[in-house]
Amino acid sequence: MGASGGLVTLGRSAAFNPSSASLPPVWPVHMKHILVREQLVRRPRSEVFSFFADASNLDRLTPKSLRFKILGEAPRNMRAGTTIKYQLSLFRVPFSWRTLIDVFEPEQRFVDVQLEGPYRAWRHTHEFIEAPHGTMVLDRVEYELPFGPLGGIAHAVFVRRQLRWIFDFRRDALARIFDGAA
Repeated sequence: MGASGGLVTLGRSAAFNPSSASLPPVWPVHMKHILVREQLVRRPRSEVFSFFADASNLDRLTPKSLRFKILGEAPRNMRAGTTIKYQLSLFRVPFSWRTLIDVFEPEQRFVDVQLEGPYRAWRHTHEFIEAPHGTMVLDRVEYELPFGPLGGIAHAVFVRRQLRWIFDFRRDALARIFDGAA
């Protein structure tokens, strides 16, 4: 309402109608987050890639407290189109996750995407780059949380830290497995 008690007008004579305005949302409804990690593994690229391409090794790269378990038989010969279904627990609450290997380029990279699981979207690119003294393992995870603003709050309070912790565990596990150190 204007000072005279009438509608506030914009420009010449257009009355402001909030229901027809196309205003940007106050909070992004879905926000993409990115986690990037790299690690030098002192082994040949073929050996490191083979380890990652065997889904049965996922358990060795996941903190025990998450109770990771592949449901069904673990695919040992990964390729584009392979799906993997597994179960994890967070605070003793189990949930299932199903991923699709969307891209598979032997000894170079593969990409897994979530088909069903806790995220609105999840795309994890694994790259393996020859480097002096071994293989550079590069992970890039692009993800979105569900629940709009509540997902944003969950990310700030919990999810970001949890993912960093999981990838820290993974880094240390790779060091133990391939380098004999942690």
